[in-house]
Amino acid sequence: MVAYILSFIDRQILNLLVGPIRRDLEISDTQMSLLMGFSFALFYTICGIPLGRMADKTSRRGLIAAGVLVWSAMTAACGMAKHYWQFLFARVGVGAGEAALSPAAYSLIADSFPPEKRATAISVYSMGIYVGSGLAFLLGGVVIHFASAQGDIMLPVIGETRPWQLIFLMLGAAGVIFCVLLAFLKEPVRQGAGAGTEVSFVEVAAYINKNRKTVLLHNLSFACLAFSAYGAASWVPAFFMRSHQMAPSEVGFTYGILVGVFGSLGILVGGRLSDYLTLKGYTAAPMRVGLIAACLALPSYLGYASDNVNVAIAAIGMGAFTLAMPFGVAPAAIQEIMPNPMRGQASAVYLFVVTFFGLGVGPTAVALVTDYVFADDNALRYSLLIISSIATGLAIVLLFASLKPYQRSVEQLRADFS
Repeated sequence: MVAYILSFIDRQILNLLVGPIRRDLEISDTQMSLLMGFSFALFYTICGIPLGRMADKTSRRGLIAAGVLVWSAMTAACGMAKHYWQFLFARVGVGAGEAALSPAAYSLIADSFPPEKRATAISVYSMGIYVGSGLAFLLGGVVIHFASAQGDIMLPVIGETRPWQLIFLMLGAAGVIFCVLLAFLKEPVRQGAGAGTEVSFVEVAAYINKNRKTVLLHNLSFACLAFSAYGAASWVPAFFMRSHQMAPSEVGFTYGILVGVFGSLGILVGGRLSDYLTLKGYTAAPMRVGLIAACLALPSYLGYASDNVNVAIAAIGMGAFTLAMPFGVAPAAIQEIMPNPMRGQASAVYLFVVTFFGLGVGPTAVALVTDYVFADDNALRYSLLIISSIATGLAIVLLFASLKPYQRSVEQLRADFS
């Protein structure tokens, strides 16, 4: 979870720095969105599947450590970027490093907890999304306020450094130091259906193809929710600044609290609800939690259209809670329909789809509507409302359609390995 917190601080801090980075690099909202999402997501998804295969065969602890070192070094490289293409390249490297974490973590956690506790355990790990994002905004706001008051800083070797560049350098150093803690992480014995056997990539592909309806509906439905969540996370800080004239430090505190508190509560409630439904005999419990969350999230988007800042804050808090609910149960659902030697690779496929469409396309979709439909930076609120509503509505349809296929896949796996 601590590793995940660090990864999301590295990802999300960028969303609070839109103004100074756009100014210094002389770029548009659309170019900025490529830094936020697509450049990161591209290599996160490309590297995820081979790294997921490594998680099924090698030390998951060692794989996580290597990933932390790579993404921390590339985060520091973001702090040394002087041109847009340099920043773009560094963000690609951050994505490649972070791709090692979740497939290994999901597999490791699944081997450490029984099925009736697994959704909660993975939700606790996934709290890193919201704790990390919240800390990114909270600490980012404080650091921006402090660093801006100090002005540019001269560093040895690096030279003149902008306040936003200093933040990335500090985060890179923190990640390298964190790797020491991984020595205390134990590698559990592999358990579950097919544990201890080695399968080829062809066999994994064949098994996924056999369950293609379940996997496709699962991945696409949660990708739609990620589309809404990442689109909001990338642009809500700018929304507060543009539509409600809030200062960056004020936005950092407000949105940091909303994401850190309500997001963390939402993901824990989602995990506990899924485990409760599992104990009650609902085989498709994770998909049901996703459906409930999507239905609750939809009305919260009306807050973007409100001129009352308190209404907007309350609605965005509700959105943070409800959109967080599925992101512990979604990877837990994958563990329940895949044999042990395929979990890391199936998780990587899930992360490929969710990250590519959610993080890779979500922020850019919002920016494109703002830049090319409204052609007005102050229309960001309507871009958020439109994109989030469409994506979540589609998620509801797909999640409802997934319930029966998912149940059949779980029952078939149990029958095959009973």
